[in-house]
Amino acid sequence: MINLQEIIQCRRSIRRYRPDPVPASVIGSLLEAAIWAPSAHNRQPWRFAVVTAAAVKHELAAAMGTRLRQDLQADGAPEAAIEADAARSYERITSAPALIALCLTMADMDTYPDERRSRNEYLMAVQSVALAGQNLLLAAHAAGLGACWLCAPLFVPDEVRAALALPDDWQPQALITLGYPAESREKTRRPVEELVLWR
Repeated sequence: MINLQEIIQCRRSIRRYRPDPVPASVIGSLLEAAIWAPSAHNRQPWRFAVVTAAAVKHELAAAMGTRLRQDLQADGAPEAAIEADAARSYERITSAPALIALCLTMADMDTYPDERRSRNEYLMAVQSVALAGQNLLLAAHAAGLGACWLCAPLFVPDEVRAALALPDDWQPQALITLGYPAESREKTRRPVEELVLWR
């Protein structure tokens, strides 16, 4: 049994996977770990859309790629760079045996008449969903799986919502690619002494 510190320090963002499918029971155990994350008011604002069907992955990747191209063209990026970026995104999404779209709902969160508190309530929900995502990533690593958190849905929420037929109140926050690793990666961290204030 790997201890928690090892799981945290050894986890990597894996972007290349073997073609082997991830059993539904394994995905279910990852989602079970995710929902035990702490959440604001214990409202549990996370929602998950699991994608394993090739056709849905291709539809999602194509829709996201179309919007990515439009945005980069509006930025004046070189066409070759645009196509390389879109191709890389398409390959990462479609080559993963499973995808988990991490979504947020405000349905059970508190409501306020003013913008300041409403914005903070929304940020609390975002943080809650992110905590669930971290639980999922750590559980995936502990189960021998690779995973990678993609923030792209924040830039193309309408395309993700349409491609996955999400309920109206589900707001896409991230896309986690998942599978058995076909690569190994190393990473470093800055010394904690550079990042902490003790008072």
